Amino acid sequence: MKLRIFTEPQQGATYDDLLTVAQATERLGFDAFFRSDHYQRIGAGDPGPGSTDAWITLAGLARETSRIRLGTLVTPATFRLPGPLAISVAQVDQMSGGRVELGFGTGWFDTEHSAYGVPFPPTGERFGRFEEQLEIITGLWTADKDYSFEGRYYRLADSPALPKPAQRPKPPIIIGGVGAKRTPRLAATYADEYNVPFHTPDDTEQAFGRVRQACEETGRTVRLSAAQTTVVGRDRAEVERRAAAIDQNPDNLRVGGLAGTPAEVLDKLGKFAEMGAETVYLQIMDLSDLEHLELIAAEVLPHV
Repeated sequence: MKLRIFTEPQQGATYDDLLTVAQATERLGFDAFFRSDHYQRIGAGDPGPGSTDAWITLAGLARETSRIRLGTLVTPATFRLPGPLAISVAQVDQMSGGRVELGFGTGWFDTEHSAYGVPFPPTGERFGRFEEQLEIITGLWTADKDYSFEGRYYRLADSPALPKPAQRPKPPIIIGGVGAKRTPRLAATYADEYNVPFHTPDDTEQAFGRVRQACEETGRTVRLSAAQTTVVGRDRAEVERRAAAIDQNPDNLRVGGLAGTPAEVLDKLGKFAEMGAETVYLQIMDLSDLEHLELIAAEVLPHV
């Protein structure tokens, strides 16, 4: 199983904060550094310096790291037009030497859209736009010559389909969520990886099953992954201290996340592995606590 570090910069983090964590992620042997793609803090609390742009951040990290994978969980289709997004991701992939992955979704946080003047269509339209964007981005990356597309929401005419990403035929696309109908179909059609964020093992297993069934219909296979809010401590007191630092109840996290001693966390990771998860994204909320990463790297990472 691969362990990836997943951050939430909209809660208040500068580029330098993210650079420090990304370089620690690489130094300590984790597989990847991922970040959310939001423009505004979620929930009450001090926004700090505010958020940063996901793909500008990843472009910088692409030049400041050399091994780890880099990506988003997840970029909303509402934020960017499909052509410019395909260009941005392809360029960052080139800048990183082929280490980028695109986590992609419909968008859901309406408040950040109104705060920054981004249109936020109804759910049905967001899914329609999302599906067309998946087809367009994949088409632009894989086209051997000019690319055109005619859809309900987007039209591309004789695009040169450049630049191309470093990874061929394309960077991996990650689709997440636990929707029962549209999400499994889209994951089975377009995704290289399907991610279930912040759910119990039982709910995660059910979601995996729906995607496996959809894959039988499309004749494709996708990797399976989970994302979990993570708090690890050498003992109960350290777990409680780290949970309090991010305003979380450690007992709740033991149920709906990854919390406990290294042995407890390894036991739960084993449950995800048994149901087919090849990757787990460790959502780390306190970016100032590098000792947390060091503990996970020393006591958890070698055993998965």
